Amino acid sequence: MARPLWTGSLSFGLVNVPVRLVSAVRDLDLHFRQLHAKDDTPLETQRVCSKEGKEVPYEEIGREYDGVVLTDEELSAADPAKTRTIDIESFVKLDEIDPLYFDHPYYLIPAGETDGTIRAYRLLAGVMEQSGRAALGRFVLRTKEYLVAIRVREQALTLSTMRFHDELRDLDGVPGAGGRTKPKEVKEAVKLIEALSTDWNPADYDDEYRKRLQAIVRQKRKGGEIKLPETDPERTQPVPDLMAALEASLSEVG
Repeated sequence: MARPLWTGSLSFGLVNVPVRLVSAVRDLDLHFRQLHAKDDTPLETQRVCSKEGKEVPYEEIGREYDGVVLTDEELSAADPAKTRTIDIESFVKLDEIDPLYFDHPYYLIPAGETDGTIRAYRLLAGVMEQSGRAALGRFVLRTKEYLVAIRVREQALTLSTMRFHDELRDLDGVPGAGGRTKPKEVKEAVKLIEALSTDWNPADYDDEYRKRLQAIVRQKRKGGEIKLPETDPERTQPVPDLMAALEASLSEVG
């Protein structure tokens, strides 16, 4: 299990469940250092004053937004009160939450192995699983307050930070949204969707980009030549005959 990022309690009415927060995902991306291509020397990032041409110490750095300059101390006036509690405000049906609102996933694990802690944790997880609802609440991680959704996964509690409603862009004016469709094209498109439908298995979907990148690194380490893949310009062109494309797709799937 990953190192806990936060320790506190989950408040459910008058019931407090001691919990720890750990990330539910891990970073498997390949991270590259920037080098000077001429001599393979690592590069350094410096904050330089464009007027004086000198590096600026961290304690002399100000923050500007919309023409207003603030110090770190002034910015801290907006920091939320630091608490060690995730306060559940309400319960909602899980299928009513648009997935676009979910951000980063975490696991909530019991903070300790005492009988009282385990019983309270199991009680909350059990009743939430039976209700089919998600708990909405707020908590402070580091210096930021988050809206969060708490759900049950395999009898364990999970927490997802959420985006606020005004962070999502409106779909007004999106070309192609709404409008009429041809019944024959709809019928063929439905057949294609049904032919491609399967049970969800996350293990069926790998990060193909990471695999290609790892292969390039291995090939380069062996002194091999890296060849760029050829592009297919036809795949970026609009379909001239939508009905013919649907029928051809069905034929290939079949």
